[in-house]
Amino acid sequence: MTINEATTRTADARPDARPDARPGLVLAAVAVVQFMVSLDLSVVNVGLPQIGAGLGFSAVGVTWVIHAYALTFGGLLLLGGKAADRYGRRRVLLLGLGLFGLASLLGGLAQVPGHLVAARAAQGVGAAMLAPAALALLTEAFPTGRARVRAFGIWSAVNAAGGALGVLIGGVLTEYASWRWVMFVNVPMAAAALAMAWRGIRSAPAPARGGRPDVLGAVLATGGLTLLVFGVVRTEQNSWTSPATVATLAAAAVLLAAFVLVERGTPRDPLVRLGLFANRSVTGANAVNLLVGGAMASSFYFMSLYLQRVLGHGAALTGAMFLPFALGVIAGSVLAVRIGYRAAPRTVLAGGAAMTAAGFAWFGLISSDGSYASDVLGPSIVASVGIGLCLAPLVSTATAGVASHETGVAAGLLNSSRQIGASLGLAALGTAAHHRTGGIVTPATLNDGYALGMVLGAVLLASAVLIALAVLPRTGPPAPRREGGPE
Repeated sequence: MTINEATTRTADARPDARPDARPGLVLAAVAVVQFMVSLDLSVVNVGLPQIGAGLGFSAVGVTWVIHAYALTFGGLLLLGGKAADRYGRRRVLLLGLGLFGLASLLGGLAQVPGHLVAARAAQGVGAAMLAPAALALLTEAFPTGRARVRAFGIWSAVNAAGGALGVLIGGVLTEYASWRWVMFVNVPMAAAALAMAWRGIRSAPAPARGGRPDVLGAVLATGGLTLLVFGVVRTEQNSWTSPATVATLAAAAVLLAAFVLVERGTPRDPLVRLGLFANRSVTGANAVNLLVGGAMASSFYFMSLYLQRVLGHGAALTGAMFLPFALGVIAGSVLAVRIGYRAAPRTVLAGGAAMTAAGFAWFGLISSDGSYASDVLGPSIVASVGIGLCLAPLVSTATAGVASHETGVAAGLLNSSRQIGASLGLAALGTAAHHRTGGIVTPATLNDGYALGMVLGAVLLASAVLIALAVLPRTGPPAPRREGGPE
C-alpha cells in the first residue's frame, strides 16, 4: 500500500476528519460550545427570584426554568449522539448552534412564563445536539498523544468553568442589567462558535449508514431517559415515595428495560451498540461521571444558597465569590495536562476525585455564623482544583478505544451520564438537606441541611474514586512525540 492510499483510507475511515480541517479552530469552536452549554446549567439560578417576579411565575413554577433545560438536554443526548454519527457531526453541530442561539433570543424576549419555559426546553434540544457532536469532533481532531491530553485539558477547563462562572455571570447580569440578559448572553457566543465551526470544520462526505435507523430504540431510550429526569426533578414537589414519583420512575425503568431488549435483537442500526459497554474505559468513565456530575451540581446549588440565605450576600456578590472556584478549575486543568504527560489517565482521575472529595468534606464544616473567608474560600480552592484534575482524563478515557463511527454515541453517553447524575444527585441530596432542615427555617437549620448535602457529595466522590481504581484499565501515559513526527 502506498502512503497516499493509506492516507486516503484513514481519512475515509474518519468521516469528519478532513485533510483541510483546522484543529485549532475545531478546538476553539468546541471550547465555546461546551462553555455555553455548561453556562446554561447554572446561569439562571441566581436570577430565579427576579425571573419569577418579572413574568409572574408561581413559587413552584419558576423551578421549571431550570428543569425544562435539564429535561430535554438529558433525555435527548443519546439521540443527539447517534444523529451526529449518522448524519455528520459538522451538520448536527451547526444545526444545534442555530437552534440554541434562536431559543436564547426568544427566551430573552419572553412575555409570559410559558414562553420562557418553552425557550429553555428548545435550548436543551439544541444542547443535546451540540454536546456529543462537539466532543466527537474534538476526539477526531486530536486522536492520540500529547496533543489529545492538552486539547481535553482545555475542554475540561471551559466545561467546569462554564458552570462555575455561570453563577457569577448570572448574578452580575441580573443585578446590573436584567434577568433577560442571562438568555441574551448566549446569542453572541452561539454566533462566534458557528463562525469558527463553519471555517474550521470542513464539509465531509455523508458517513456510511449501516442499515435503517432504529426508530423504536430511539423512542424507548429518549422516553425512558426523559421520564427518569422528569420523575427525579419532580421530587421537589412530590416525595420519593409518592404515587406520582413511583409511577413515573417505574415507567422509566420499563421503557429503559425494553430499550435494552430491543437493542439486543434489532436488525436495524441500533441507537447504542450494547457491546460498547464491554469497553471498560467507557463503562468505568460513565459510572464515575454519573457520581461526579451529581456532586458538582449539588455543590453549586448548596453553596449558592448558603452564601445568600445563611450569610446574607446579594446576587452579584454571590456570583463573584464563585470566581476562585472557576480559577481553581482552570488551574487544575492546566495541572492535569502536565501530569497527564507522565501519568496514566486512571491515576490522574482517581487523584482528582479524591481531592474534590476532601474539599467537599471540608465544605461540610460550614457554620451559620461563619464567613466566606473562613468557610468557603479554602474548600472552594481544594475542590475546584480536584475537579479540574479529574475532568480531562474522564472525557479522554470515555472515548478511548471507541471506533470512529461510534465516538458521537460515546460522547452522548458521557454527557447523558453527567446530566442524569446532576439531576439524580441534586434531587437526592436536596431531599436529604430538606429533611435535615426540618419545618423551622432559620439560618442555623438551613446551614445544617446544606452541610449534610456537601458531606453526602463527598461520599459520592469517594465512591467515584473506588470505581475508577476498580473498573478503569491500567494504561500508561501517552507516548511522547517522535522527533519530526506529528504530535
